[in-house]
This record gives sequence, structure tokens and C-alpha cells, in this order.
Amino acid sequence: MALVPMRLLLDHAAENGYGIPAFNVNNMEQILSIMQAADETDSPVILQASRGARSYAGENFLRHLVLAAVETYPHIPVAMHQDHGNSPATCYSAIRNGFTSVMMDGSLEADAKTPASFEYNVAVTAEVVKVAHSVGASVEGELGCLGSLETGMGEAEDGHGFEGKLDHSQLLTDPDEAVEFVERTQVDALAVAIGTSHGAYKFTRKPTGEILAISRIAEIHAKLPNTHLVMHGSSSVPQEWLDMINAHGGAIPETYGVPVEEIQKGIKSGVRKVNIDTDNRLAITAAIREAAMKDPKNFDPRHFLKPSIKYMQQVCRDRYQEFWCAGNASKIKQVALDDFAKKYATGELAAKTAVKA
Repeated sequence: MALVPMRLLLDHAAENGYGIPAFNVNNMEQILSIMQAADETDSPVILQASRGARSYAGENFLRHLVLAAVETYPHIPVAMHQDHGNSPATCYSAIRNGFTSVMMDGSLEADAKTPASFEYNVAVTAEVVKVAHSVGASVEGELGCLGSLETGMGEAEDGHGFEGKLDHSQLLTDPDEAVEFVERTQVDALAVAIGTSHGAYKFTRKPTGEILAISRIAEIHAKLPNTHLVMHGSSSVPQEWLDMINAHGGAIPETYGVPVEEIQKGIKSGVRKVNIDTDNRLAITAAIREAAMKDPKNFDPRHFLKPSIKYMQQVCRDRYQEFWCAGNASKIKQVALDDFAKKYATGELAAKTAVKA
């Protein structure tokens, strides 16, 4: 079975009240971990790659790794998503290389560092939507900049993230602007800014409403009940992985992620896609450090990589279950991109922004 549009998965998640973890991938071991966990839990899959991942693995290698996953698990619907596309050109090259979904992150300008104006964001995102929808691919946009409400600072991921310091108005998505943005761009999904950020160092203390504005999701959902919302920077940074890393030579300071129960609140308020990367990186790092210290004479790469698959698979399995995604893959009728292109052309999938009185 071929890859499917991400919109297909998000629509099913909305109809059935669950969220889908979107896991970043760079190599074979990560893809194996995700697919094994999805197979075990009967969960739909969103594999996503950043510009950095595409450069690291190489377009051909990455594409064929994903195709191998689809061939090996033909019963699991899989969407391949470009994470944080910095320009229309980046998104178009992703579609050309087989991605079935792209994110046009117009919250920043093409340098992926400078906060952009609302009009710039609308213009570049709408441009990508027009092209992507013509071939059946899905589009995610972003409104507001990802960054810490504690410090006003952002955290770059693979070179993508604002520089300097922003105020709360830029770090929190405005619900009214969100309605206008969706109406004018016709995005399939909207990433919202609520105080989360990339990386492990999201919060210096257990997050409360002051530094993690989960309530803002409910406000946006009330105005856009038919729009699929996305949470970025949503790794939970489990203490068990930090302890294991530090027990085997690591030096990661105390830090806090987004609690799973807070993500679950978001899912109940319209979040359908939840980006997870750091948790998997921590699990892999913990496995490699542990394996290296247990057998310091061993130089077989498989000695380190096999446990990394096992530990990352545990993270993926947990998130599929915690986001109520498990058990849904077999319920989704897989649909081709060409069929979705026809649906977009007829207006069947047009954004519905009107709220019933």
C-alpha cells in the first residue's frame, strides 16, 4: 500500500477523539522503532523529517527507508510529513520526493530565524496549499512562534528557531487571528504556540498555566472546532531516561517536559497531531550509553543500536496508547493522493471555520 495523505489520518482522529504522535526520523533504527510499536498497538503512523534530517540521511536513502516501512507493514496507514518547511521551495521539493504532507512554517521568514509578519505567513502558506492540494498532499501551517513563556527565548531544532527574545503576544497564538489564518490559507492543520519549545530544556520547573498555556488550545478550538490543531515541542522528557543517561556518564541538568496529562487535555480540545522527537533521542542516548558501559570492549554497532530500537519502541508504544491512538490503524480505509486531489478540487475538503450559534 502506498503512503497516504496526513489529512486522512487527522480526519479519522477527529472523528474518533484521539491524537496521533508524529515522530521525527533520521535513520533506519528510528523508523523500525516506530513501525514495530505501531504494529504492536495497531496505530496509524506519521513519520516526519526536518530539513536537517533530509540533509543528514540524503533524499534517496530517506525515501527508500520509508517505502521499506510501508512495504513491510502494508496494513498500517503511513503519512510522510515535512517538518518545519522554511519556504515554498522546501515544501515543493519534499512533495517531489514522495512526502504526502508538508509543513509551511511561515511564522518565521525563509532564514528560519526571523519572526515573520502575519501577512507574510498567510501569503507563503496559501501558496503552498494551492500547489500541495492540487496533487492531494496535506499542509500544516503555524501561527505564533514556538518559545518559552518563562524566558521569551526559542530553541532551534536543526537550525529552525527564532533568534532573540519575544513577548507573550508573539509566543501565544491569537484565537481570532487563527480563524482568519485558516480561512485565508485553507490549511489542513494548524500548529499553535502555547509555550512549548523544541529540545529537552523546555521548562525550569514543573509547568503550570503561567508557562504552559494549554487553556489557549481550548480557546482556539472553540473558534475553530473543525480545524485539526497541532502541538509542537511536546516531548515529556521522562525522568527515567535522564537518570539512565546521567548514570552512564551523561551530564544533563534538571529539566522538565510537557506532562502527558497536559497533552491529553490538548487532545480533548482538538489537538490531532503531537510532535515527539526529544523523548526518542533521550531513549536512544540512554540505550547507547548503557550498552557502552556494560561492555566497553564491544565494537559491534549492533550492540549499541539494538537496545536503542528497543528503548525508542517503548516510548512510541507509550505515546500511541496515552494519546488513545492505539487500535485505530485497522479502522482507517487507506486512500490515495489522487483521490484526495479530487476532493480538494471539488471543495469537499475546504476549511469549515464557521461556528454554530
